[in-house]
Amino acid sequence: MPMTSSTTRPYSMRWIVILGLLTALGPLSIDMYLPALPAMAKDLSVETAQVANSLPAYFFGLALGQLIYGPVSDRIGRKLPLYFGLSLFVVASLVCALASSIDVLLVARFFQALGGCVGVVMARAAIRDRLSMAESAQAYSMLMLVMGAAPILAPMLGSALLLWTGWHGIFVLLLLCGLACLLLIHFYFDETLPVESRRKLSVGQVLGTYVELLKDHRFRTPALAGGLLGAAMFAYISASSALFIDHFGVSAQNFAWIFGFNAFGLIVLSQLNARLVKRMGVLRLLHIGASMQSFGAIFLLCVALSGHSSLATSMFGLFFVVSGVGLTGANATAIALAEQGKRAGMASALMGALQFGFGLLAGLVLYMLPYALSLSMSIVMVVLIGAGLTAVYVLRWRERRAMPPVPPTGA
Repeated sequence: MPMTSSTTRPYSMRWIVILGLLTALGPLSIDMYLPALPAMAKDLSVETAQVANSLPAYFFGLALGQLIYGPVSDRIGRKLPLYFGLSLFVVASLVCALASSIDVLLVARFFQALGGCVGVVMARAAIRDRLSMAESAQAYSMLMLVMGAAPILAPMLGSALLLWTGWHGIFVLLLLCGLACLLLIHFYFDETLPVESRRKLSVGQVLGTYVELLKDHRFRTPALAGGLLGAAMFAYISASSALFIDHFGVSAQNFAWIFGFNAFGLIVLSQLNARLVKRMGVLRLLHIGASMQSFGAIFLLCVALSGHSSLATSMFGLFFVVSGVGLTGANATAIALAEQGKRAGMASALMGALQFGFGLLAGLVLYMLPYALSLSMSIVMVVLIGAGLTAVYVLRWRERRAMPPVPPTGA
């Protein structure tokens, strides 16, 4: 697809919209069924927490799938893996819609994630194939505008379908979304990785490249920062249904508005990031976003420890945790992939796997802690964001060391 000739953007909005839809498919599959968890639990004769375990199963599929698609796409290009992954997503969505037991649902959700995550890897890699670091940060921010509609609209759609068709209809709609993405890819997405840039790697070489990436501090530190800071949002997603619907007694319909409110903050900051990145710099904005998330997590922990946790205080703290991702996600990704060249597909995959791997761990630990859900959630968030902020400080320290010394005045 040819680039736009615009002086403000080195890419077309149609290209970004397609990449945004591909990236949104994974979050859409998470957020749309959150309002339905209590109803699904009742239908499947299990506790809500057991149905919520389909979230860690989904995160596991997202993490594993990205590690596979990355090297495959570096070898055969970006388009063929999209065909396979989206087809798998469509089939798994059908199985989810027909599931009559919790075990079938968990397995189907895993394969749904395994297919759906292909869009995340290919979108990041396609951007890196074409754009510089500053342009990439801008494009990732635009990408978040497109995909940011998913966490706003998805719970609302899920709530509406829950009333009209029951929870089975939610997975039917996801199936249709997968088919729509397949059509868009077939007719409007051009390959971004030329044949001469592809890498023929064995399994041993793939594993070796992943080890090399983890040893490369230019990738490792920003990837850890983005993964840890992003995982805090997945802790919120894992707890949100039980916290708001079961604990605070919010209806499925009102839950959708609460969830969308936090997502709106993420969109606003991601667009602000796109406007400020060339003026303030990628790393400075990453630091600001991480600091925002830290404030929100510490606030939630203090309130939970005081025993005064409420719907209002939870919404206030979570707004900072979730909205901050609008600054941390795009900038951490841009820094991590900037120097990776032909390893962009594998670097994108490993970064995504780290994020969803931490999200999986957060979801598992969340329900293992012997505390009230609000306290457990805030503890997990403080640990994740604290570690992520530490990685950001390391990046800033390295930046200062790399800067040439300023000569004395009058020298």
